[in-house]
Amino acid sequence: EEQLVQSGGGSVQSGGSLRLSCAASISRYTYSQYCMGWFRQAPGKEREGVAAFDEDGRVIYADSVKGRFTISKDNAKNTLYLQMNSLKPEDTAMYYCAADRVAWGLHDRYNYWGQGTQVTVSS
Repeated sequence: EEQLVQSGGGSVQSGGSLRLSCAASISRYTYSQYCMGWFRQAPGKEREGVAAFDEDGRVIYADSVKGRFTISKDNAKNTLYLQMNSLKPEDTAMYYCAADRVAWGLHDRYNYWGQGTQVTVSS
């Protein structure tokens, strides 16, 4: 069973930066064969896609984070990252990484999910 273990996150003031990591334990396919993405869910709101790789390795960002967040991955380490800069209070949410063989993009239909990590941005 594939497992995703997240680390990073925490509390930061507006304008600050944080980096999230998502280490994958993969058994069925190679890590590079999975499409990966980051999602977030704020209290009382639906889960929304933040950034993802499509099947060709191109990056997709939600409009709300373009120019501030950067998704990247290290196939040698089976690890996905989300660098978050210029954070705003509205970025406060639980963040999740996700993986699937299907390129769902920013749609939350991925098969495998991390445990979630809290990001809190104060004004």
